[in-house]
Amino acid sequence: MTEQIATEEHPEPAQAGAVPRPLASPEASDGHQEAASAVPDALRRRIPSVADLGPLLQFKAPSFPTARNRVAKAQTIADLRAIAKRRTPKAPFDYTDGGAEEEITLSRARESFRNIEFHPGVLRDVSTVDTTTRVLGASSALPFGIAPTGFTRMMQSEGEYAGSQAAQAAGIPFTLSTMGTASIEDVAAAAPNGRNWFQLYLWTDRERSIELVNRAAAAGNDTLMVTVDTAVAGARLRDVRNGMTIPPALTIKTVLDASYRPAWWINFLTHEPLNFASLSHYSGTVADLINSMFDPTLTYQDLDWLREVWKGKLVVKGIQTLDDAKKAVDHGADGIVLSNHGGRQLDRAPIPLHLLPEVAGELKGKTDIILDTGIMSGGDIVAALARGADFTLVGRAYLYGLMAGGRPGVDRMIEILGTQVARTMQLLGVNKISDLNEDHVRFL
Repeated sequence: MTEQIATEEHPEPAQAGAVPRPLASPEASDGHQEAASAVPDALRRRIPSVADLGPLLQFKAPSFPTARNRVAKAQTIADLRAIAKRRTPKAPFDYTDGGAEEEITLSRARESFRNIEFHPGVLRDVSTVDTTTRVLGASSALPFGIAPTGFTRMMQSEGEYAGSQAAQAAGIPFTLSTMGTASIEDVAAAAPNGRNWFQLYLWTDRERSIELVNRAAAAGNDTLMVTVDTAVAGARLRDVRNGMTIPPALTIKTVLDASYRPAWWINFLTHEPLNFASLSHYSGTVADLINSMFDPTLTYQDLDWLREVWKGKLVVKGIQTLDDAKKAVDHGADGIVLSNHGGRQLDRAPIPLHLLPEVAGELKGKTDIILDTGIMSGGDIVAALARGADFTLVGRAYLYGLMAGGRPGVDRMIEILGTQVARTMQLLGVNKISDLNEDHVRFL
């Protein structure tokens, strides 16, 4: 006892260099123990029970590899493009995907949409949103339609039949091209309740042009869209390098390419051969076909003549300057399409989204202003509408959906864009198309 007391009263001297430790108080010791014991039950490790694992072990039933199941996984147009590229031979895919020469115009068109900054309004009731709009005297359920595309059944055998039927189901316009691969009458029969438009290239042979115009009217097309930016074919170098021909030629190169994409060839060879809207048959390169059809002598007097011949709505497609926009309206156009042909004609051409505010400032309300080129999302469509467009057209996006899965792929394309349009409008704080204005966007 004495030794213990002596030890406590006379502790051993600290070793040189040691840091003295303060004596812990009972309160501090109790607090430390309390903190150590305050670990929440949720953070204590334990062996999981079967009941805990149940909700985590939910396996999806296997699905058949149908076109609808395939495209259902796509969340963006880029996703559809990736599927399309895997399933389509190089020549037809590049015909869709490429542009003229160095593809500068195509790249700039996409970049113009990427450089848009949205300015949203908040604290608005956006529990409901209305995406319907009026274009060329009638309603469209969505602010976009399907643009005219050439050689469409070469991209995927359902071609214009899938496009027109999907557009009919969605309540949006579908445009058949003069270079389309289904006849005017067949498209009308495939989508009898759809809003079908016809796109016209004026030929040097005016009698053939008149024949097409009359057929379009007889088939119930309410709008004629004349394309004016094709005095000659653009230098689409991908097509030249791929040896693109109509119909596709079976060479060693194409056979090897097809070996990775047998479904495309099976569909192509087991369906009816390509049937053009404007000619019974053709064998040769795409550029030769285009140059044989286009009339490089067209003037505004030809537009006057067409205005007299066609009694429905007349739209001029390929407008790239304000001056030409005003002249087109002066010569009877009910609508204009600001377009550089998807970057497939003149490289370094004006970008429609850049031109749009200037044209809208002069012609808004005097004619319907439609825009195409570069649109790959619903946000792009909303941006165009906010900058002054009344309507938009999609071409590549449509063909990516078609190549990815035929009719289900086109349905999915429309669904993706429609959903994106509605969501973008809600996040901007607007309920209807007419609420969009220039205050909602600016260029970075």
